Amino acid sequence: MSTAMNFSSKSFTSRPPDKGAFPLDHFGECSAFKERFMECLRHSGYESAACRQSAMAYLECRMDRRVAQLMANEPLEKLGFKDLINEKSEEKPKKS
Repeated sequence: MSTAMNFSSKSFTSRPPDKGAFPLDHFGECSAFKERFMECLRHSGYESAACRQSAMAYLECRMDRRVAQLMANEPLEKLGFKDLINEKSEEKPKKS
């Protein structure tokens, strides 16, 4: 009896993940932001929570580069930065 499986009867079409992976930055458009984030990680003992501002800036850079399609535009609140956005708005002086 043959133990070989026949996979030809089912077809599988691959699709990219919704989140979690994005194209390489071939032109280095966001490399300065990436380097700041990596430097922050090194200084914080690779504690990513300490580098959330840098991570947010890096993701904003990627979303702003729509021509290169580095990342789909996504609200930062959905990416886990809601608290940092609230801090930014509180820091702005109120106009009288």
